Amino acid sequence: MKNRRKFIQNAALGGLSIGGFIHADIEETIDFTTQKVNRYSSPDDLKITDMRFVHVTGAPMRAPIIRIDTNQGISGYGEVRDGATWRYALFLKSRILGMNPCNVEKIFKRIKQFGFHGRQGGGVSAVEMALWDLAGKAYNVPVYQMLGGQYRKKIRLYSDTDMSRNADEYARRMKKKKDQGYTFLKMDFGIRMLSGIEGAVVNSNFWDIGKQWDMSDMSYGATEHPFTQIQITDKGLDILSEYVSKVRDAIGYDIPLASDHYGHFDVNNAIRLGRAMEPYRLAWLEDLIPWKYTEMWREITQAIETPTLTGEDIYLKEEFIKLIDARAVDMIHPDLASAGGILETKKIGDYAEEKGVAMAMHFAGTPVSFMANVHCAAATQNFVSLEHHSYDVSWWEDMVTGIDKPIVRDGYAVVPDLPGLGIELNEKVLKEHMEEKEGYFRPTPEWNKIRSWDRLWS
Repeated sequence: MKNRRKFIQNAALGGLSIGGFIHADIEETIDFTTQKVNRYSSPDDLKITDMRFVHVTGAPMRAPIIRIDTNQGISGYGEVRDGATWRYALFLKSRILGMNPCNVEKIFKRIKQFGFHGRQGGGVSAVEMALWDLAGKAYNVPVYQMLGGQYRKKIRLYSDTDMSRNADEYARRMKKKKDQGYTFLKMDFGIRMLSGIEGAVVNSNFWDIGKQWDMSDMSYGATEHPFTQIQITDKGLDILSEYVSKVRDAIGYDIPLASDHYGHFDVNNAIRLGRAMEPYRLAWLEDLIPWKYTEMWREITQAIETPTLTGEDIYLKEEFIKLIDARAVDMIHPDLASAGGILETKKIGDYAEEKGVAMAMHFAGTPVSFMANVHCAAATQNFVSLEHHSYDVSWWEDMVTGIDKPIVRDGYAVVPDLPGLGIELNEKVLKEHMEEKEGYFRPTPEWNKIRSWDRLWS
């Protein structure tokens, strides 16, 4: 208003010539008429000049954060999925230098050939996240707006709680999560809990069922489910059922309770387990077998009443489409940090929505990837709930600044209206929790040069 009043006063000065008036107040006039124009960047002239990383570690996170820099002094942040190497992202640096980060899909199509299922999709996904962050900052809009706008202003979270063999203690932990405001929970239970219990599992004399995560050789952890020939006995099913029953007694039936991490066994035993769990009305049974066995998934899904779900290890939309078209699962569960990033995950959700399939979202990492998920979930209609692992990590929210705190409130995350992902990094906190040998966003000139011929056609 001050500028406007001064403009009018100057125009009313009778003794001032038109030429003098224009000369005297041209800068002020321009300031007034363009006061709402974003001068933060010139998007058409934006170019990528660098990519660097910092590797954050601290249970349950082992997550590399990347930073993409530009010629206009703005940077965007992305995150390689937990457990993956930052090299998956830095390998792509030479292929995107000099490109305009606002052309997100164009760059994505150039680099997506370098991802794959599992953690290998983490590099492409991290770069794609950072590009959306940059584009939002360049145009001064939040990422969700560039995806088509909001379906919701708050994102429902589900709290995942790692397994404990003591059922009573585990039930207390789950009840605590409900009391903290979470409206959706997920529990772990499986044949690891039956390790050492005589008569609970057939073939445990050959496979060490307590080593589900040991991928160092072709022992049990590295052997796919159909090939172990492990069977769960009635005794084993009774023990698992009692465990889940105590959790249900503690939290009640008003709250959804999902489940995960059952161990490696075949379709027949997956069906037996699923039927045994039906009295407890679980929200879903997750990753009973590897995602790639479409026909086996369909067999399981048709045989049980509890919803089935998979997808956290799938890269790109094509394999989700196969599962959805075959009606092989009831729900899908992409991890945005390895599925291909923000837009690819929205495309996955949109396709599922058209086929009547709901989407939950897998997540375990820092607030960078978390906020990418929040924006995607806000813009996707069939979204159900987003995983949150780090509720007990006291410094998790301190890793970022520029956003209202707490980020997680009563089991929800508020969608920010700030440009890009809506966050900046807290250097002090990240330096306290990084792998020292890698440094804090150190220069990476060794990744500047392309050393291969990448074209997939002639």
